[in-house]
Amino acid sequence: MCGNFNCSKNALIALNILYVMIGFLLIGVGVYARAASIVTNLPIVGGILACGVILICISMLGLAGAVKHHQVMLFFYMIILFMLFLIQFSIASSCLAVNSEQQQQFAEQGWKTVPPVLRKQVQDSFLCCGFNATSSTATNSVAGVHMTDEPSCELINQECCADSSDSLCQCQPCGPLLEDKINYAFKLCGGLGIFFSFTEVLAVFLARRYRNQHDPYHLAPRAVFPHNYLY
Repeated sequence: MCGNFNCSKNALIALNILYVMIGFLLIGVGVYARAASIVTNLPIVGGILACGVILICISMLGLAGAVKHHQVMLFFYMIILFMLFLIQFSIASSCLAVNSEQQQQFAEQGWKTVPPVLRKQVQDSFLCCGFNATSSTATNSVAGVHMTDEPSCELINQECCADSSDSLCQCQPCGPLLEDKINYAFKLCGGLGIFFSFTEVLAVFLARRYRNQHDPYHLAPRAVFPHNYLY
């Protein structure tokens, strides 16, 4: 097993370089998603960019502490990384423990809070109207005209019901269509969170062991005694 000073140092440096690469990857994904208009919701893009910047800052602290064998840097690196492990492990475990009904409740709450532009993009992509049948549609019995709560549903319903003669024809809600994708997103986030949380535990273990190891290249100052004594 890798246990000497050089091996611990190189392993800690390699792990932090991997974190730096992941941080730049997150920043690149956020910038690309914003530039390509894949994700137009600014809080989502800002969250991705913030995660990348924070990860790079923590990794740079670990790299500096590993290269210099700096006790204080390694100590704060261990504390911050352990706190990040607790938060990430808790969130990842919650994502894996959420059942389908809870996923739909979270998704419906998110649907109500996102801007109408983002909801319109989802409806245009999946040819659906609203999130579920109870909240997406309402029927005006007096006028006999089918109305929807979403402003963009009128055009979507015309496209869905182009070949139908039913005056009350409507598109299906988006909730059932998004159920598999929402479940996949929760499982994916939970799995990746668990995986990277254990790499953070490994980094804390390496930093602790490396911090307590003696640098063989650091020579202790030898006492200097004068050869001649004057009496």
